[in-house]
Amino acid sequence: MGHVIAKLPVVSDPDLLVGTNTADDAAVYRISDDLALVQTVDFFTPVVDDPYDFGRIAAANSLSDIYAMGASPRIALNIVAFPAQQLPLDMLADILRGGADAALQAGVTIVGGHTIDDPEPKYGMAVTGLVRPGEYLTNAGALPGDVLVLTKPLGTGIVATAIKGDVAAQEIIAEATHCMATLNHDASRIAVAQRPNGLTDVTGFGLTGHLLEMCQASDTTAEIWCDALPLLSGADELARSGIVPGGTYRNLEYIAADTEWGTGVEEWQRLMCADPQTSGGLLVSLPPDRARVLVSELERGGVLAAAVVGRMLTATDRRLVILRSVGEEVSRAQEREA
Repeated sequence: MGHVIAKLPVVSDPDLLVGTNTADDAAVYRISDDLALVQTVDFFTPVVDDPYDFGRIAAANSLSDIYAMGASPRIALNIVAFPAQQLPLDMLADILRGGADAALQAGVTIVGGHTIDDPEPKYGMAVTGLVRPGEYLTNAGALPGDVLVLTKPLGTGIVATAIKGDVAAQEIIAEATHCMATLNHDASRIAVAQRPNGLTDVTGFGLTGHLLEMCQASDTTAEIWCDALPLLSGADELARSGIVPGGTYRNLEYIAADTEWGTGVEEWQRLMCADPQTSGGLLVSLPPDRARVLVSELERGGVLAAAVVGRMLTATDRRLVILRSVGEEVSRAQEREA
């Protein structure tokens, strides 16, 4: 979508603090010296069979972009597409109830929305949050020397594909559903307290796609260690067996020109790195001393993952260096720093 956005007129507004130029998670618009609005929208087709769980997941995913800016979500509008002549309206009610429960948990008020008739169900939210100007976080602040902390396991795209193919075990579905329906509220609150330099969430472009955007926005290179990545139970076996969404291969193509792969990285690990996530975790870039505190606090707070998965380096011609493990090989980025 980036090439399409590039064709749109450039927006010039001194109160638009964050727009589309850095591919960030949400827009930030200054209302006054003490208040800015944070605005985002997201919706998609079902990723699980249960309509109530789908509603919770879609709402958590929509709210995540506000949390990824270090802001607090306040109000939301439902966005619904539904085939009213083909599916029972009770199913729509369950979807909306799931979204309402997620919003209630987040302290967000749903103030309305819009529904259209469509052959395929879709649900999400337009969400407005609040933050003080100068206190929001973006993907453009990462610095060389930072380490990267991930707050949810990867693999939701692979599990969703297994669900569609009716090859996912119930315990794998249950874990993935819990992961996707979990709000990033606590992870954001704990991360913001450690004053990170950069923050984003991991969704449709996968870990590597969103990290590439962070590197481009902050003019850095990132090194990722595959063995350190937290994974949903069973996701690696599914990837090894070829249960992979088509979006994974598009994501790999998207990062190809900017990525150096280590010799020890296996094919299934490449797939996990690029797996499109639904309601994924936060990716936090911050100095090592604060990262140690962050990991401890995330674990204390019961957040789903608290994994140090890589580090930020001085920018080179390759924005991403993906290694099997820490110290597996000397990357070109490290050689140029020496």
